[in-house]
Amino acid sequence: MFLHKMLIANIRDDIAGRFRKNGEWVKVANHIAPNPKEVVERLEKMLIGYNANSHENIIKRISLLHLTFEHTHPFVDGNGRIGRVINNYLLIREGFVPVNIKFIDRKMYYEAFKEFGEKGITKIMEEIVGKALTNSYHKRLAYLEGAHIMTLAEYSKKYKVSHSNLINKANRQTIEAFLEKGVWKIGVKNKP
Repeated sequence: MFLHKMLIANIRDDIAGRFRKNGEWVKVANHIAPNPKEVVERLEKMLIGYNANSHENIIKRISLLHLTFEHTHPFVDGNGRIGRVINNYLLIREGFVPVNIKFIDRKMYYEAFKEFGEKGITKIMEEIVGKALTNSYHKRLAYLEGAHIMTLAEYSKKYKVSHSNLINKANRQTIEAFLEKGVWKIGVKNKP
């Protein structure tokens, strides 16, 4: 709750740092968040489940945690920001790189919530988190290795390969491309 207070202070001081109270119902798209009286219990159950499944794949664990947190919508405002901070805190704590799952594929992101709300499954979110992790690693490695960073369009022209083919491969994460500020880029290693 301290984190929520820090992120929401000076934006909405009246709600900063506290869970939703009785009468504070939240609707996001077609989803009405659970009763405010259920927030604490749902979050406790979410964290117990996350920690109890430490043997499972991190992608599955983060996907379930994120969907559960956002479905619960414990705050009146700022849930998305807090959810993404929690994801990254847990990823970093377990030795992974931080990610931005929402902006990899916004439409797919909302489809993941629909799938979770209707069927209670996390398959779409797992794909999103997996791609986001791969994207994040590709980006960090390219910069750490001192590679020459270029857009896929530039790469396509320079190496005379199909731009649309490169974009398809980037979306599937079958090449070491990464999204940076909404533009697909790739690191080209300098040859000695």
